[in-house]
Amino acid sequence: MTEKKKVLIVEDEAPLRMALVDKFNLEGFDVLEAPNGRIGLQQALRGRPDIILLDLNMPDMDGLTMVEELQKLEGAEKTPLMVLTNSSATDTIVDVMSHGITDHLVKSDWSINDIVKKVKDKLKI
Repeated sequence: MTEKKKVLIVEDEAPLRMALVDKFNLEGFDVLEAPNGRIGLQQALRGRPDIILLDLNMPDMDGLTMVEELQKLEGAEKTPLMVLTNSSATDTIVDVMSHGITDHLVKSDWSINDIVKKVKDKLKI
């Protein structure tokens, strides 16, 4: 039996976070969740997710600050990251890419099913 892949969902919008948690659970993932970057960072360190799905604009600690903190830690800096945000502005995309993140998903452009498929593709499952 293969081990479940673990996804960390860091999203401050509770309805979207819960919908993603529910869908990933149904798809057989082990799911961690956090409402902001500070808790997300703690979850990433404790839970060692296989991938992190991350919003950018959140209270307490934003997504890019969380990424910067992760990139300082041995092992955690190699965890694949996908940004899920409302912004499609060029400066946002450039900022995300400057942090080594190649997957930038605009929330309004992606269904939950498509997000799960993208995560599975990234993890090669």
